[in-house]
Order: sequence, then C-alpha cells, then structure tokens
Amino acid sequence: MGSVGLTLPWENRISSVAVEGERRVEPSGIGAGANRVVGVDSEDLSLAEGCRAGDLRAYEQLYRMQGARMKNLARNLLGSQSDAEDAVQDTFLKIQRSIQSFRGQSSFVTWAFRILVNTCHDLRRKRMRRKERPQESPAEAGPLAEPRAPGGHPSLRMALERALAHLTRHQRDVFLLYEVEGFRHAEIAALLEISETASKNTLFQAKKNLRSMLEPPRSAETGGAR
Repeated sequence: MGSVGLTLPWENRISSVAVEGERRVEPSGIGAGANRVVGVDSEDLSLAEGCRAGDLRAYEQLYRMQGARMKNLARNLLGSQSDAEDAVQDTFLKIQRSIQSFRGQSSFVTWAFRILVNTCHDLRRKRMRRKERPQESPAEAGPLAEPRAPGGHPSLRMALERALAHLTRHQRDVFLLYEVEGFRHAEIAALLEISETASKNTLFQAKKNLRSMLEPPRSAETGGAR
C-alpha cells in the first residue's frame, strides 16, 4: 500500500481513545455542511430522482458536491492519486448502471459512497492479485497539505501514515471515514453495512492500536529524564 497522504491534525485525533463524547474536528478542505449526509433531505431526494430519470445534470451536481471528497477518500484507501481517479470514475459508472436498485434505505449520497468504498476494495484486491504495488513519486501523488493543528510535524505525519498501514483493513476504513472524512457512526454503519456499535468499537480499537505504535517506549522516556 502506498503512502496515504493524510491531512489531519493528528495530535488532536488520537490524543484520546474515548469514543463517546469526544471532540470532533472538521476534515480539512470540507465545510461543515458538506459532511451531513445521513439525513435524507429534499436535495438528496432530488438528486436521487434526477439520476434515476437519467438527467445528466443530476450526476454533474453529485460530482460537484461530492467529487473532491470521494477522490480524497479513494486516495486514502488506495494510496494512489491515479487509482483514486479511476475508482471515482468507476463509481459513477456503477451508480448510473445500478441507480434503479436504489431503494432509499439510506441517503442517496451515503449509497454512492458505499459503492465507492466497495470499488476501492475491489481495485485493491485486483492489484494485490497482480502483485502490483505502485509507488508514486511525491510529485505524482501531489504535495501533502499542512495539518490544521498547530505544531504538526512532517515526520509525525509520516510515522502516523506508516502506522495506519499496519491496522486491519476494517480498522483503517472506519478510522479514515470517521476521522478524515467526517462521517458519523450512523453513516459509517450504512456505508460498511455494520452496526453503529461495531463502528464505535472498531474506531476505539484503531485509535488504541495507533497509540501503542506511536507512543515512545518507557525506557526511552525514563532514559531521557536522567
């Protein structure tokens, strides 16, 4: 898996492993309003109906609203900008082909993101079967944005990106969806077809594992105090 290139205030994200009542920080580059995709509102219904009717303007609106966010999530899941663009393109083709199967059990946008996540997993499995692990150059992947939290250090971000690669796929997916993309647990439950409790427990374990990988050894702390 390539570098995931995350834009996170890491110190705030994993400073506590408590799940309930923790302070949320908006994902970088996304306004607060763009994150609220659970509630089935009139705009969501209008988008669904427009796409179901084959109205290309509805697909264009969906891309304008969520395209950048979808690419960001796909890149974090796949570690490659080019793969992320392919995954988003494939996702829109799948949405167009399967729109008649949308029954409104979740919001239309959540349904679209579920297709994206599954598309990313399929692409990653194909890549592993071919034993292709493309490593992008920094210029190809694009520069990492500066962390929103003050005091973020590039070496810390690199260490955290490496640590993320050691999580299970399920833990990494939940962590990225919740902490990077700003989805709530109800949304993640719909996206990954799990319960909200499972989403919360998985996030808790992911944070716990990250902390254990990133905290300095006890011996180093005591040695530095001498």
